[in-house]
Amino acid sequence: MTTIQTVLAVIMILASLFLTFTILMQSGSRQGMSGTISGGAETFFGSGKAKGMDAMLNKLTIAVAIVFVVLAIALNVMQ
Repeated sequence: MTTIQTVLAVIMILASLFLTFTILMQSGSRQGMSGTISGGAETFFGSGKAKGMDAMLNKLTIAVAIVFVVLAIALNVMQ
């Protein structure tokens, strides 16, 4: 392995750990009893947009996932 491949592999490992962390930190779509009582009406009539920390984690997850995929393709092409 060349130096650049080693650096990219380390960045990919860190990205995968961070991606796992950001996914696990997001709240579920049906937390609590409200999902079982109201059924799908809450998601149909609700605002559906994440607020605050969930919105930030959602954007961060997308960004890290893109970095992860780009690194995976780059490392595969280099081999």
